[in-house]
Amino acid sequence: MDRREFLRTAAAGCTVAASGSVISCGDTPAALAERTALAGTIGANARRAGLTVEGDHFLLDGERFQIIGGAIHYFRIHPDQWLDRLQRLRAMGLNTIETYVAWNFHQPTPGDADFTGWRDLGRFIRLAGSLGLKVVVRPGPYICAEWDFGGLPAWLLANSKIQLRCSDPEYEKALDQWFDKLLPHLAPLQWGAGGPIIAVQIENEYGSFGNDQTHLKHIEGVLRRHGIDSLLFCSNGTYDWMLRGGNLPGVLATANFSGDPTGDFEALRKFQPNGPLWCTEYWDGWFDHWGEGHHRTDPTETAAMVDKMLAMGASVNLYMAAGSSNFGFWAGANYDGHYQSTITSYDYDSPVGEAGELTQKFTKLREVIGKYAPLPTDPLPELPPRLAAQTVAVRSAATLFGALDRLGHAVHRGAPVPMEQLGQAYGMIHYRTRIQGPRTKATLTIQGLADWALVYLDGKFVGRLDRNTPKVGVDIAVPGEASQLDLLVDCHGRINFGSNNRDPKGINGNVLLGAQALFGWDIWPLPLDNLDPLQFGAIPASFTGPTFYRTSLSIPRPADGFLAFPNWKKGMVWLNGFLLGRYWDRGPQRRLYAPAPLWKAGRNDVVLLELHGAGSQVALHGEPDLG
Repeated sequence: MDRREFLRTAAAGCTVAASGSVISCGDTPAALAERTALAGTIGANARRAGLTVEGDHFLLDGERFQIIGGAIHYFRIHPDQWLDRLQRLRAMGLNTIETYVAWNFHQPTPGDADFTGWRDLGRFIRLAGSLGLKVVVRPGPYICAEWDFGGLPAWLLANSKIQLRCSDPEYEKALDQWFDKLLPHLAPLQWGAGGPIIAVQIENEYGSFGNDQTHLKHIEGVLRRHGIDSLLFCSNGTYDWMLRGGNLPGVLATANFSGDPTGDFEALRKFQPNGPLWCTEYWDGWFDHWGEGHHRTDPTETAAMVDKMLAMGASVNLYMAAGSSNFGFWAGANYDGHYQSTITSYDYDSPVGEAGELTQKFTKLREVIGKYAPLPTDPLPELPPRLAAQTVAVRSAATLFGALDRLGHAVHRGAPVPMEQLGQAYGMIHYRTRIQGPRTKATLTIQGLADWALVYLDGKFVGRLDRNTPKVGVDIAVPGEASQLDLLVDCHGRINFGSNNRDPKGINGNVLLGAQALFGWDIWPLPLDNLDPLQFGAIPASFTGPTFYRTSLSIPRPADGFLAFPNWKKGMVWLNGFLLGRYWDRGPQRRLYAPAPLWKAGRNDVVLLELHGAGSQVALHGEPDLG
């Protein structure tokens, strides 16, 4: 049974074995796709030529092929929703999907890497293949993606001497060990082995960062040694210095841009006179930072530019095709002279929204794609059900400072150190010392603060410090023999793009009172990965410091919902023990997406950690509010 016959049989509702034999018919399309994908790779017994270049065109198994693709990130979407989102992208007319691989998502600590459950990359790729979608993989090791540290693991920063993304022996040793674990999961899923992977990227937008061709060549060699025989490519912005620094001779160069493609493709063609034109990231939307407006792009204009590219025979990859979420502490940050942290939502104003919405952009793009490729004839997927609105009051509380020894274990250091040097990857970190007195008023400042510090003197809040204003301090005085100084550092994402990517969290320098450095610190790493030790009690009459608040929401059955926090200031929220992400009254995001697989019928536990000033209620809504 060839691939076309396989797809015809599958469309009729029949289960097909890898050998090509029909097992049973009558399954729902969703059950069929899941079962087929998990049973193994389609056509695993056949060797195929794969994606190749002939002149200015791609060939797939010797036939001309135009990539009409879109980005979707498995690590940002609950695995129970992978199939749903992939089906929506196929319904839009895409023939290819593209995903990054986030190193830190699979290997948050040195040692073994995790490829199970949410991290089962192979299952995600097979699911895509079961729908007839080709797959482009961008394994990094650096991915940017508005993801913490651009996908690099935090433990790299424990070595203050390591040089990132270059021919540094220690960095390349870690990279090689990671690829030793990752690539055996990818090699058997390549097109030539019967799988859906048709192309693999070398690094990511490297020309925006550096020009170490030896390092890029090293990555190419590692890929090839591990059996990655698919088409390799490098993608970069289209400034000349980016193209020259980020590409390798003999490797296909592709371009990332937005707007009218004419000038960008001209720049690419000037650098690479021959070969297919491929926009590997067409930015159909944009991401949001806290404290800024929500970005939107015009659907009609976006569709017109995609039409223009397809009409000239170019291949296109929409970035992003499916919106998603920066759950947990995974949101990254940018730096343009000041630090900008990314919001929890990664909706990106995509054609398929964060919660699966088929937007006007989806409709416009589907119409354009239909001019160049056959569209699926099945009815468009319906919007998943939503939870009914309700509001509940918080019912109990536990102060963070009262729980330090239950949530973490103090270590003593002469000077403050960042969390990575204590083996901590994510969360918050607390520093405590004693200041000898009496001392007249002086200004407290922190060198190397990342990112905000709440300052307490003898248990009383005295001010906040911000990494963006390092010269602005807090005035304190010690009238008696000594005072206790507490610094709770609120750590957001590590910088994911540019030359400032070395971004350790906590304090990476001295704490100064006036001109004098303060020494002798007790430090509590607070990864906040297990809240079970908290002891909840009565809600305090007034807000006196960072506090956990607990309540519950009861629902008849799981469905998608959106949590809102009226009159709360800034913090994090957990649903049934899962960290959804951050909320902040600065906006633009006002509600956090809580996908159906995280809910259960009946009572659902909600915990907030509020840092600045508590509200009294938590609201559940059936619609998003991204600002």
